[in-house]
Amino acid sequence: MSGPAAGTADAATTTDVVCLGESMVTFLPSQPGRLADVPSFGRGIGGAESNVACALAAAGHRAAWVGRVGADGFGDHLVETIASYGVDTSAVRRDPVRPTGVYFRTATDRGTDTHEVAYYRAGSAASAMSPDNVPYEDLLAGRILHLSGITAALSADCLALLRDLTAPRPGRPLVSFDVNHRPHLWRGGDADASVLLELARRADLVFVGEDEAEEAWGIVGAEAIRAALPEPAVVVVKRGSAGATVFSGLRPGPRSSNAGGAEHAAGAGSSGAGGAEGADTVTLVPALRVDVVAAVGAGDAFAAGFLSATLRGLPVRQRVRHGHLMAAAVLTVPGDLTDPPARDHADRLAALDDDAWGRLRLGPGWTAADRAPEEVRTP
Repeated sequence: MSGPAAGTADAATTTDVVCLGESMVTFLPSQPGRLADVPSFGRGIGGAESNVACALAAAGHRAAWVGRVGADGFGDHLVETIASYGVDTSAVRRDPVRPTGVYFRTATDRGTDTHEVAYYRAGSAASAMSPDNVPYEDLLAGRILHLSGITAALSADCLALLRDLTAPRPGRPLVSFDVNHRPHLWRGGDADASVLLELARRADLVFVGEDEAEEAWGIVGAEAIRAALPEPAVVVVKRGSAGATVFSGLRPGPRSSNAGGAEHAAGAGSSGAGGAEGADTVTLVPALRVDVVAAVGAGDAFAAGFLSATLRGLPVRQRVRHGHLMAAAVLTVPGDLTDPPARDHADRLAALDDDAWGRLRLGPGWTAADRAPEEVRTP
């Protein structure tokens, strides 16, 4: 199978993936417990889209992050740290008035009742992003443009920006959209549900969790999610410990002058869809067994792994497995970011037969192991 064909620029010089969104300085607790009881915090960075950019750059891709930060020390730290992963930050804009956002979180899993997050992002520099102040020439220069529903929740201007970027336009890159439903960010009412559904339906490739689809849209099950998102060429339904289900097929209606190439890059027809418009191939891939250290950032890492394999033109099953492996790398460290496994190491694991894949169990330090697949297994 040939490689992805999204966009028309020379693949040797163009950016692979451009990620747009807010990145914040995150303060990680020195010990478990309530925020009120944690005596000190270590500084890191957090942001769904910048996480994806950092993971892709660390995996050897040309990745760029476009955002807006304050003209302050936290903004300096964000830009310098993200750039240290090899990400192009040249299109990041500084806001002379608004601050860089920050947040504090507890050590527990986001899905538990004891998890706490204290955001200080209202009125942040990123919330002022709009169609009038972002560099479109940079946003549209990559083979893939990666967005998330978090940006839409930041302000009316940010929502207008995402609506504009997901609109059909000549030369539009493949648009990847991670639903990332965060109810606490929205400004009341049920607007979040309808907005996220609208944006997802305008994308070429969608990542959505089964749990968030039920919470946001009241939709239960992977098939029902695909029925609610008929337009995207590829819909990746993340099912937690059960793995992921991918629906891939040629969809009606071009989105841009490069729609054919975008569909190919997203995987349409790459796993036996047969070329029939609207006919889906359904691919189910079990998750890995992982000794979890912290569950923060796994969704972003999964998206990065899937996009990395998409850029390489790998079959859909391999794309999902690379997503699981990239997520496993983050799950076995305390923070949102870590170095991914070496490409040849990940390729060996992703190529395992189903029985061997099912026997894998990955724990802290596994990404540093440059060993044969059977040596990575643990009891």
